[in-house]
Amino acid sequence: MWLRLRQIALIVADADTVAADLNAVFGIEVAYIDEHLPPAYGLQNRLLPVGTQFIEVCSPVRENTAGGRYLERRGGDGGYMVICQADDHAPRKARVEELGIRVVAARDTETACLMQLHPQDTGGSFLEIDWHVGADDLIPGWSHAIRGPWQDFIRTGRVRSIVAAEIQSPEPEKLAARWSEIIQDPVTSDAAGNPTIKLQNASLRFVAATDGRPEGLGGIDLAATDAESARTAARARGLLREDGVIVIGGMRIRLV
Repeated sequence: MWLRLRQIALIVADADTVAADLNAVFGIEVAYIDEHLPPAYGLQNRLLPVGTQFIEVCSPVRENTAGGRYLERRGGDGGYMVICQADDHAPRKARVEELGIRVVAARDTETACLMQLHPQDTGGSFLEIDWHVGADDLIPGWSHAIRGPWQDFIRTGRVRSIVAAEIQSPEPEKLAARWSEIIQDPVTSDAAGNPTIKLQNASLRFVAATDGRPEGLGGIDLAATDAESARTAARARGLLREDGVIVIGGMRIRLV
């Protein structure tokens, strides 16, 4: 079985501001705004392709929503969901059921399946495992997640893909072991000794929470095609740290 990183979702106070920062720094563009999000979510979103993956920027549109409460618990803008693509959904569903993990959202059709897991049961962040017909196509359709000609908005002049998600925790080893149990891929270590799970196209890196913020999705790595231009644009907008990390939407973004 394989698992790929398809999408990273952020929860922020102002989706348009964060989308504008992502565009200015990385040259990526908003390809889709979902006007049909369930009203119960109380969210608006902006989806920006990074190659054939996505960064989704969500923000609450009314008070007392799950997303708004998550935003408050994390202490401001930050990561929200790690969304993965599986080659076969049935074994993933069986594993979740075996572990007794609650499913907060699910959908099954002949062409797509969705399974969003409760973050209290997974730890770290929302983990979503989906399946979609045509995932091996050169440009997958992803019609269950995004409608319209989103492929026309792919821009790879500065970045071409998401190659890692960084999840912070007071106990990164324990959290990595829990995700490994769910995903059924082993925990290894990266060059810095951080526990890491390697997916087919990206890595999940678990690090100690040292920024004063609680456990959660804290950053991503982007494969750069023009890192210098991205850092120059980030510096001009006051988004570049001295260590070269770019901070947008409460996320540490590293160019590799």
